[in-house]
Amino acid sequence: MDVTKLSRNFHSTLAIIVALLLAIGGLAWMLGASAAPTWITATALMLAVAIFECARALLHRRAGVDLLALLTMAGALLLEQYLAGAIIAFMFASGRSLEEYARGRARRELTALIERAPRIAHRYADTGIEDIAVDAVREDDRLLLKPGETVPVDALLLSESAQLDESALTGESLPRRRARGEQLLSGVVNAGGPVELKALKTAADSTYAGVVRMVEEAQTGKAPFTRLADRYALLFVPAALAVAGAAWLLSGDPVRALAVLVVATPCPLILAAPVAIVGAISQAARRGILIKNGAALEQLASAEIMLFDKTGTLTTGQSRLVAIETRQDVGPDELLRLAASLDLASQHITAQSLVAEARRRGLALSLPEQVRETPGEGLRGQVEGRAVAVGSLGLILRGSKPDAWAQAALKRMAFQGLSAVFVGLNDELAGVLLLTDQIRLETPRALRELHRAGIRRTVMLSGDRRDVAETVATALGIDTVLAERSPADKVSAVNAERSRGITAMAGDGINDAPALAAAHVGIAMGARGAGASSEAADVVLLRDRLDRLPEGLQIARRGRRIALQSVLLGMALSGIAMIFAAFGYLPPVAGALLQEGIDAIAILNALRALRAAPELRAAPALPEEIATRLQEQHDLLQPVLDRIEAAANALNTGSFRDAGAELKVVDEMIREKLLPHEREDEEKLYPMLAGIIRGFDPLGAMSRTHREIFRLARRYQLLTAELADTQPADFQLREIRQLLFSLVAILRLHFSQEEELYFTLSDTR
Repeated sequence: MDVTKLSRNFHSTLAIIVALLLAIGGLAWMLGASAAPTWITATALMLAVAIFECARALLHRRAGVDLLALLTMAGALLLEQYLAGAIIAFMFASGRSLEEYARGRARRELTALIERAPRIAHRYADTGIEDIAVDAVREDDRLLLKPGETVPVDALLLSESAQLDESALTGESLPRRRARGEQLLSGVVNAGGPVELKALKTAADSTYAGVVRMVEEAQTGKAPFTRLADRYALLFVPAALAVAGAAWLLSGDPVRALAVLVVATPCPLILAAPVAIVGAISQAARRGILIKNGAALEQLASAEIMLFDKTGTLTTGQSRLVAIETRQDVGPDELLRLAASLDLASQHITAQSLVAEARRRGLALSLPEQVRETPGEGLRGQVEGRAVAVGSLGLILRGSKPDAWAQAALKRMAFQGLSAVFVGLNDELAGVLLLTDQIRLETPRALRELHRAGIRRTVMLSGDRRDVAETVATALGIDTVLAERSPADKVSAVNAERSRGITAMAGDGINDAPALAAAHVGIAMGARGAGASSEAADVVLLRDRLDRLPEGLQIARRGRRIALQSVLLGMALSGIAMIFAAFGYLPPVAGALLQEGIDAIAILNALRALRAAPELRAAPALPEEIATRLQEQHDLLQPVLDRIEAAANALNTGSFRDAGAELKVVDEMIREKLLPHEREDEEKLYPMLAGIIRGFDPLGAMSRTHREIFRLARRYQLLTAELADTQPADFQLREIRQLLFSLVAILRLHFSQEEELYFTLSDTR
């Protein structure tokens, strides 16, 4: 017998038994026999349950909110109101049964995650392929993943490619194609043919096991709001007893007191609040937002101050490579290839950026061996038999002082606000990869939505240099920036903000874990984030998108609001019914039936938390393939923007005659590549987007930018045509230079705005 299943259906079983006893008694009464024995049995059965519930609540130092139900059933037996007592018993049992159903429905999405946990893995052995328990998988085991099976542990893809359904972790409906050497998260489903994997972690340390642990916490946690409901009951129960006592005293009829107690039974109070809280947690889970328990939901709903880690949270963390400098007999692409090959074994976001850039350049990567990671410093390992190190300068030099070449690289980093990844080959510094971080496409909109949702203060914490951090904060409109902060400094900053109000901290790395734990509510970014940060967090955004955060905040606030509405609604209706009962207009039997209706109304209202709010429901979206194609078009035009900027800089360093040829090339690129793209956007793309966005001329401002681009391009073409055979005057050179700088600035801003728009409208949300 499944004891767990039986315990979950306990009250439903009791409700069926009591209903049968009530019906048997009614049938006996109609046949002229005595109905009292069956009705007394039904009442006594639920009275025993109520006594047990009250005693257990008192032992746990919680309010015994079943006290009124206990007194009501005991009073019905003493006053020989057996039918009323049986109806009250059925009301009590059916209310508990309805709670079981509501909780079960609310947990459905959370339970589905647990039930999908992989249990069997196929491991290559000397004798062939053996089936083993997932817990028996060890690092570096070679595994076979069959079609339709779930990836058992975090692993490296050894096959050329794989088609994967990642919806269980990210909420993304469309399968994703992964290439050889990419890391696969446990819990995703193989939507293609058989593939080979190399285990990177044990099952216990893998992503899906962490998600399951957090889900189990979400199912067992009790919300402070439930205790708040208990506190409401502490006020409501004495008031109900006082009204019942007054009705008895003034009328001399104890039945009136019983009728008051019948309608005062606080079932809406003790059932509706937890149903709404768990319902909101379930709704968030459907959107890829894992809220661990009711306490976390309450804190998130009350948050006023939002703190963010910079890298990987506000920015993509997938830095863009802007330069490669080498000092050994190795070319730039070869240096990148070796570094990216070693980084295949790393989950760090910068490492993933280098791997993506190497693949974009068509470089052939090799699987690394003997990889050793030093947290906060980098990696060492073997690539094609060569000792490779990737990370900080200290990791490469091993305590030696940097020479003139390394010092020059450090100065360039500081001057241009760049970050760097140093690369060592055979224990010597071989070069440096210079990168710049990029703000997430969804970050500006997510911050605007957070402010609209009630966040009154935003703070950015970063270990980066102050100049880099302040540049990002200024671009995003962050209220306060705290740069060059260690993990301990971040904890101190969070503690300082706690004195201002309820704080939420969002981060993604191992070094963010202490700060996440220190905040009232910690939020970890993405299922791919560091395990320590996910474990320390109260909320995990399984989809690595910051715009899930304001969505989670709205769900939490709506769930808490519905819980409060349900409690107050139930109390108000019970209070009105108590007045009617006190004046004798509502006998016990009718009051019991009315109270059953009040229970149903309160709980059905609480179940609204399971449904998405109107503002969060799916809207017409831009198909992902169109959004991807538009982004690729911008990528192809980036060299045009770089060429325009280079031509403008040439006018600062040389004569017009020296730069003339370059200006002609720029003119051709503008006419043949840039302007056709912008015209196609204006004539074909924008009308389609306007139909999705709706409203009056929603893209009017973007169209105005197009007209300014056309105007600047036309003016530039006229100037270069006039100066084709003559030496320009200084004012003409200044005007050309100004035109080019203006054009490139507007284009970069325009591209950023369009990319944010495409990302927002894409159906990958």
